[in-house]
Amino acid sequence: MLQLDLRVRRTVIVALAVCLSAAAWFAPLPRINAADHGDAPLASLDRSADIGDTYVFRDPNDNNRIVLIQTVQGFIAPQEAVNFGIFDSNVRYRFELETTGDPLFDYFIDVTFSPKTGTPATPQSAFVTSNFFTGFSAPATAANLAPTPPAPTVTTDPGTGISFYAGVSDDPFFFDIPAFARFVASVNAGAPDPSFFNRARDSFAGYNTLTIAVSVPVARIQPLLSGAANNSLGVNARTARLSAAGTRIPGRFPTPPTYTNVDRAGIPAVNVALIPFPRKNEFNLATGLDDARGVFAGDIVATLTRFGTNATNIGILASVAVVQGDFLRLNLGLANTGPGGGNNAGAGFPNGRRLVDDVIDTILFFIANQNALGDNVNANDVAFRDTFPFVGAAQQPRDSGVDDNTRN
Repeated sequence: MLQLDLRVRRTVIVALAVCLSAAAWFAPLPRINAADHGDAPLASLDRSADIGDTYVFRDPNDNNRIVLIQTVQGFIAPQEAVNFGIFDSNVRYRFELETTGDPLFDYFIDVTFSPKTGTPATPQSAFVTSNFFTGFSAPATAANLAPTPPAPTVTTDPGTGISFYAGVSDDPFFFDIPAFARFVASVNAGAPDPSFFNRARDSFAGYNTLTIAVSVPVARIQPLLSGAANNSLGVNARTARLSAAGTRIPGRFPTPPTYTNVDRAGIPAVNVALIPFPRKNEFNLATGLDDARGVFAGDIVATLTRFGTNATNIGILASVAVVQGDFLRLNLGLANTGPGGGNNAGAGFPNGRRLVDDVIDTILFFIANQNALGDNVNANDVAFRDTFPFVGAAQQPRDSGVDDNTRN
């Protein structure tokens, strides 16, 4: 597997140093969206392939299992869950796994879906394939408009021991989009005003998203780790749209389908908050090697410098999001315990990412040179489950006179 050699690291360090010395002519901060939701023009126009967030953590009920979650197609209103709660059969939803300590993924778990047919209650079929285990199929969970959401359909494949869930769930991300955007505008105006965060409204409250969750035994992951990985698993999510179907010609090997990348997401808020708007599509189509070679280092440093982040903390953030590529990295030797997917101190982001982790406050802490700065939205509006798939139950249409739970 490709290793990040010293020349690449020197290139990144030099790029960071040059950018720091040239901070005076940096462009204004980029437009802020939300986590990775609608982070670039191409992704915004292809909502079926638009990644919301990526999570990876050890199952707190059994640390011998690793949970991978990606959300797509956010901001589904409960009353439209049946119409919009459909996985696109022409999109490939992928978890990329990095196991050697370099900035390129080594293994993958792909999920594709059958077309939605029959009645709304008819579930789609999911097809789970990989280059390190034998694939299997499983039913997704069909959405409904009843007062009570459907129970999640969890399938555990007997051959691999891998558990799978796909369906509509409450969007697990919590963040105040307008407050952050107004704060950024104040920074651009030369008068940073953190009081905008006093608004404290969760922009994702009351909305659903499509969720794919996979629980993999550590015994299937551990043998894949080698080299500089040092018991650390890197995880990124990527979506791609079918551009050419495979063919089967008698007497010849079948040709595989061809996909075109649309979106990627690892470390939260990198593309949304740190990459300038003209390069957001480019970032989503890039690889971890592009990150590590410093292709986007100048833009990231420029943005952080405008925020007033000093060189020390720029280096800390760059070490997470640049040098090793845009991967969440999970220490397989660090215990995860507690409800809602785990909440014990010291075991969360940037060690992987759990559902309860307040990633925005963590990132703002370093942006603000390790001074307290947060958006005052500190928890999800719906309780997370204590068992797989851990995401909260879907928001359902409300009865007359009942608050719709949105916090716009």
